[in-house]
Amino acid sequence: MAIEKKVNQLLSKFPFVKKTVKRMYQLFFYSISSKNKKLGNIERISPNDEYEYFFGYYDKSPWDVTNRYMLSLKVLDTSKSTAPKTKADILLIDTHNNNKVKKVASTNTWNVQQGCMVQWLGPNFDEEIIYNDFQNGEYCSVILNIKTNEKRIIEKPVYSVSSDGKWAITLDFSRLHRLREGYGYSNKEDLTKNEKIPNSPAIWKIDLDKNESKPLLNYTDFYNFQTTSSMKGAEHKVNHIMINPSGTRFMVLHRWLNGGDKFTRLVTVDMNGENLFNLNDDKMTSHCYWKNDQEIIAYANKAELGTGYYLFNDQTSEFKRVLDKLKNDGHPSYSPNNEYILTDTYPDKARMASIYLASKNEVKTIARVFAPFKYDNELRCDLHPRWSRDGKQISFDSVFEGKRRLYTIDISKK
Repeated sequence: MAIEKKVNQLLSKFPFVKKTVKRMYQLFFYSISSKNKKLGNIERISPNDEYEYFFGYYDKSPWDVTNRYMLSLKVLDTSKSTAPKTKADILLIDTHNNNKVKKVASTNTWNVQQGCMVQWLGPNFDEEIIYNDFQNGEYCSVILNIKTNEKRIIEKPVYSVSSDGKWAITLDFSRLHRLREGYGYSNKEDLTKNEKIPNSPAIWKIDLDKNESKPLLNYTDFYNFQTTSSMKGAEHKVNHIMINPSGTRFMVLHRWLNGGDKFTRLVTVDMNGENLFNLNDDKMTSHCYWKNDQEIIAYANKAELGTGYYLFNDQTSEFKRVLDKLKNDGHPSYSPNNEYILTDTYPDKARMASIYLASKNEVKTIARVFAPFKYDNELRCDLHPRWSRDGKQISFDSVFEGKRRLYTIDISKK
């Protein structure tokens, strides 16, 4: 594994060569591996037809408060474009009625990694959902009451929504699409494409009750905050915003590209855009999750210890390594009672990806699924495992049956 990581790092400056070498490497090992498509107690929740179904990111739950109804997107194809300009249906799946499907809405903007940010709206998580859309030439979000069909159009799309349903934080999805395919939207051109460090908003705060938004931070604010030499002349972006459980602070990954080098730091901020704190600046921070209002788990690099999972204490220099047995990047999250950690992996050399359930020092593999070569690189289907609200089930997206599908695993008998 150490050799693989070194080769990966060496080739990171040459993306095309890296993709070619990776494909040849995986084709060889797949040819000599067992041909299992899945391992684990996996149940398909979405239909098995000509369409594709998925939910999106790992920091949101597709389940409502009763753990009966699940949200899913239905699209025609996810194997040709990271952010198609085609409609996606938003479905409600009744898991207590033979997974009966009901279309509740549609959206004009989505991507293969995070969908349209569809999610149940707090604080009740029972009858209102919120999702992003593209209407009248602008990105927006829609709050829909699935029982009354009443809609409210919000003037900005959302990225992260507070648990009380009152606030949201968002970013420039067009710039993100240009600089990180699969995470932004393609409906509008990036107006900042000729600017490496735009003096324009990078992050906005949205009052969902009043339907008002205001800029919080510009790209230049991130650049001017503890500037390093690698930032100079680099192209800057932000991604992966997450609001803490009580809605007092949010985290964001500030990333910059300097030639073939990529840099990321984890920054936390008050909800009013003040008190920026550089929580980790050792070149790489990947996927994160708030354990509580003070602690963040992240797959990251620490100069003296290397890459792995770390638990950071916000607004301090304190951190500790967790999940020592897991060496590869994944999408971590804590169970609702904070007793368990859920995470996954990308496909290995035999194109199998794993889902892990961890408690203290014990790590269990609860699923392994195959990823066809059709879904690779920017078009890949990350598993993005997420919790049911009672912590008894997990859901994930996968393509081991040949198309994107939504699956669950019952972990009530851990």
